[in-house]
Amino acid sequence: MAVLPSSARVVIIGGGISGCSVAYHLAKLGWTDIVLLERKKLTSGTTWHAAGLVGQLRASQNMTRLAKYSADLYRTLEAETGLATGLRQCGSITVALSAERQEELRRQAAMARVFGVEVNELSPSDILSLYPHLNMKDVVSGVHLPGDGQADPGNIALALAKGARMLGAQIVEGVIVNEVTQADGRVTGVTWQQGEETGTIATGHVVNCGGMWGRDLAARNGVTLPLHACEHFYIVTESIPGLAQLPVLRVPDECAYYKEDAGKILLGAFEPKAKPWGMNGIPADFCFDQLPEDFDHFEPILEAAVNRMPILAEAGIHTFFNGPESFTPDDRYYLGEAPELTGYWVAAGYNSIGIVSSGGAGMALAQWMNDGEPPFDLWEVDIRRAQPFQKNRRYLQERVTETLGLLYADHFPYRQMATSRGIRRSPLHEHLKARGAVFGEVAGWERANWFADEGQTAQYEYTWGRPNWFQNSRAEHMALRETVGLLDMTSFGKIRVEGRDALIFLQRMCANQMDVAIGRIVYTQMLNERGGIECDLTVTRMSETAFFLVVPGATLQRDLAWLRRHLGDEFVVITDVTAAEAVLPLMGPNARDLLSAISPADLSNDVHPFGTAREIEVGMTLARAHRVTYVGELGWELYIPTDQAAHVFEALVAAGADHGLKLCGLHAMDSCRIEKGYRHFGHDITDEDHVLEAGLGFAVKTDKGTFIGREAVLRKRENGLARRMLQFRLTDPEPLLFHNEPILRDGVIVGYLTSGNYGHALCGAVGLGYVPCRHAGETVKEMLTSTYQIDVAGRMVGAEASLSPLYDPKSQRIRV
Repeated sequence: MAVLPSSARVVIIGGGISGCSVAYHLAKLGWTDIVLLERKKLTSGTTWHAAGLVGQLRASQNMTRLAKYSADLYRTLEAETGLATGLRQCGSITVALSAERQEELRRQAAMARVFGVEVNELSPSDILSLYPHLNMKDVVSGVHLPGDGQADPGNIALALAKGARMLGAQIVEGVIVNEVTQADGRVTGVTWQQGEETGTIATGHVVNCGGMWGRDLAARNGVTLPLHACEHFYIVTESIPGLAQLPVLRVPDECAYYKEDAGKILLGAFEPKAKPWGMNGIPADFCFDQLPEDFDHFEPILEAAVNRMPILAEAGIHTFFNGPESFTPDDRYYLGEAPELTGYWVAAGYNSIGIVSSGGAGMALAQWMNDGEPPFDLWEVDIRRAQPFQKNRRYLQERVTETLGLLYADHFPYRQMATSRGIRRSPLHEHLKARGAVFGEVAGWERANWFADEGQTAQYEYTWGRPNWFQNSRAEHMALRETVGLLDMTSFGKIRVEGRDALIFLQRMCANQMDVAIGRIVYTQMLNERGGIECDLTVTRMSETAFFLVVPGATLQRDLAWLRRHLGDEFVVITDVTAAEAVLPLMGPNARDLLSAISPADLSNDVHPFGTAREIEVGMTLARAHRVTYVGELGWELYIPTDQAAHVFEALVAAGADHGLKLCGLHAMDSCRIEKGYRHFGHDITDEDHVLEAGLGFAVKTDKGTFIGREAVLRKRENGLARRMLQFRLTDPEPLLFHNEPILRDGVIVGYLTSGNYGHALCGAVGLGYVPCRHAGETVKEMLTSTYQIDVAGRMVGAEASLSPLYDPKSQRIRV
């Protein structure tokens, strides 16, 4: 038995590739007293049976950055440790069997170019020359990524473990962690068992790399880690005579991937409806185990594969493998410090891409732990996006039947989850549903995205072209612009910050001036020390000692954690009051007239100017009317106690017929906000984006005194901007924009769109994106004299560029 220390700087739980990577990278940063505890043997959970595909292109720039880092790391590990990783950069091919998939692949190819990943688009004859064994029937086109490849997952993990040991880390097998101890909201240690021996290691940092065991381990400390195991199937053929080395092949329209290895073919599947496993927890003695075969479940995949690759019909099956892997509710893994417990870190839930992800994820988490902040924007995989209710095992069991299959499903824009729906609902949900609402889901909230007309099927029909709801959303958009529209934004996160020192606290946390009159609404950001944007919000002063914060529903847990982690000695109480109030934005030129029809309040500019909130009578009750807008029109957000929301809704709808009222969804709100150039957190602005370069300097008041990020703002003002966010409108009204489309300046790729939508009032697709300055101090005029194009699935489309909003650039409409 190994002798375990009584204390350590960090204890890592789990000896799969994820835990070994975290240990390796912390050791590389000079951490000592690293202890990794593995309950059985290294790699014995899911790492040992992973397919080992190393694909560099992911859904975003930073996820691609992490995947590319992994590939580079695995190339160098053998020289460093003496253990081969089996990495072979044989390239990969993805083929399209439909026009819709072809459009997706072309957009991915454009994205690869902007992310610096080598990519080649392939004709059917090109595909056949690279992969001569394919039946080319129905094959439309494909893409080739020469830098992709495959590797030996177990050997990678062992090489990382050896590298960590060489740098002083202690890695011990056969040790069970029974408990993570805590006190005063912080990790204090772990209790362990090794055979009959037990003990404790005192530590301030624990990293949960427990894979499919991770959820239950986290739950013991009240930490939310929503993941669930699914059965994952593949077969390995007998040796096929004369089989040459081949690229990795993906045929997503048939849910299949193919890997040639030592003259055999591994055929794996991400079937549309998966089989969850381990509903009552993962057995404690599970170690290098397989799950029972289920040939009936796999047979449709195999049948399609034999048709696609006829040589499989002559090859015998050497291995039929079924093993568990963990999946998450949104197909993205978890990284970072749990908001519930300081010092409790997570790297888990890799959704069958753990091999290509773990190298980069381990690096990023180690840097985060070392520096106290992530090395770049990691919101896509941040553990703080998890919602507490998602710990529910029934919810997870149902959801992961879908998320496994979504890995190879068409990644259509606006695609909504079909399973585990209806968890969080506005009090107006049934009212909206009865009027044709088609709902999407964010953070569990059901939100009306668009409204079907009478007689129209109220559901999405997914496509890369104009969707079935395009004209519905256009009508809602134009109602917000020309008459009046009503939305339901109950999903907003709502936080009360109150107490004797509330003003002092918020002055330190927020970049804008918080010392304003009671009833004043302030648009602001909370910054990090780099000047990056941690939170985008409005703050309303309710009294001398109470403030009301409104944040996006998706970021509520993150924002609460940010506030609470920075609360020092101030006498302040921070309370999540999201469920207490419904929110009804009433927006458009006729908003004042309609609201006046059901309220005796004076809503004139003189009495109720833009940026103020006050209580008014509405119908037969009261509401707090906030005069703000996210669509760029005259309007109010009405905050109403949830038990009275239906009454206010009915009063507005009854009076609305005389004022052109239309119920509107989130798609229309988004298309309006992008016409106005309003930023969206997580897309246009992140913790990596400097507030000045994001064009939000108007919301920063450096003269108010000290606040987090102030020095970074002053430095940036002195040194000049390195890039600017611009707005683009396509000059051709036909193409559609979503996000990640490359931006070309004078024919050269310089960036990509952070978000996009169709601007119905501007008669063309509109996007936002950062453009680097060509030299220090480059003026806006110089930037705008260039010629801009947007790469839309390989087609270069001219674009008008602007720094100020293309719609109502002086924002006169919101103040009229």
